[in-house]
Amino acid sequence: MIEVSEWDMRTMEGVKRFKEIRAKSLPSIAMEDEIVYSSIIPGQEILQGEILKRFQNNNPTQIIQL
Repeated sequence: MIEVSEWDMRTMEGVKRFKEIRAKSLPSIAMEDEIVYSSIIPGQEILQGEILKRFQNNNPTQIIQL
């Protein structure tokens, strides 16, 4: 299962999460509490590739067909 969360930096919760993941700039994308993209929004294919790579690393016995 993939869970997507978005935090608003205008809220205390957003600021708290920004600090928790040690982001340095906006926009930032973290996966598994690790900053993967900072100051950029990657293209859809690049983002899908990173998600797929991490899913396969966490689920080595499952085969994904796109």
